[in-house]
Amino acid sequence: MPVKSLGQLRAGESGKIIRIEGGHGIINRLAALDIRPGRNIRKLSSSFIRGPVTIEVNRAQVAIGFGMASRIIVEAGNTSP
Repeated sequence: MPVKSLGQLRAGESGKIIRIEGGHGIINRLAALDIRPGRNIRKLSSSFIRGPVTIEVNRAQVAIGFGMASRIIVEAGNTSP
């Protein structure tokens, strides 16, 4: 399965988080939103030019910034969140 950043996924695509690139601050901030390695995630929508990215993780919808989304590395596939 291809490995991509969350920012590279198309709307409606799903994947499994394999790692988060960044320091303790971003890792802890995402963990507070239940976004961590091993979780299944689905990209719901994103703005055309580097705007917020809406995702679904653990049946909850969350909006994060494009920069943060680009640090979430996923194994793309047909997993459901």
